[in-house]
Amino acid sequence: MKIKKGDSVEVRSGKDAGKRGRVLRVDRDRGRVVVEGVNMIKRHTKPNPQKKIQGGIVEREAAIHASNVMVVSPDSGRPTRVGYKILDDGRKVRVSKVDGAILDR
Repeated sequence: MKIKKGDSVEVRSGKDAGKRGRVLRVDRDRGRVVVEGVNMIKRHTKPNPQKKIQGGIVEREAAIHASNVMVVSPDSGRPTRVGYKILDDGRKVRVSKVDGAILDR
């Protein structure tokens, strides 16, 4: 999977199409990602004093399939496909296909 935790992504399909956010978690086994502020669900939770959980209706992000998001290029701000490139010093980095910007920090 070419998407990593901390990447800025744009949702390309589904009810949240067009929204942008940061990747909070990546599940490589299922091919899913959790994006900040996208695919919000409501969970009804019971109070649990031992874990200091108050209870009530909690709203949080649910996972969406990685094929429904695209990485946003840091230079141009456009959604892009991701490629790989080996630099002169031997490091392998992810690059933006739309403008050649290096995506790895």
